[in-house]
Amino acid sequence: MQINSVSLGAQPTASPEKAQLEKVAKQFEAIFLRQMIGTMRQSGGGEGVFDSSATDQFRDMSDARTADTMAEKGALGIAEMLLRQYESRTPAAPAAPAPGKSA
Repeated sequence: MQINSVSLGAQPTASPEKAQLEKVAKQFEAIFLRQMIGTMRQSGGGEGVFDSSATDQFRDMSDARTADTMAEKGALGIAEMLLRQYESRTPAAPAAPAPGKSA
């Protein structure tokens, strides 16, 4: 069973500032998830028979990829909450003057 989150995502008419804000919010969520997964791994217990530095490195890369994928899908909704919070603080883009009208 797969659960998809409801997210606005990048709209085609979105301003470059909004697209940049969305990108940064997803990156923040990915960093948060990486830290959370890493902490969960550390609390896992003792060492296994086949543990090595190579295994740890591979596990870290796998965890980072999992966190990036979860953030891209909006698994926790942190990026969406950040977007809602900061969109209200960003100034609206001024309307472009109509063609043929002089200022």
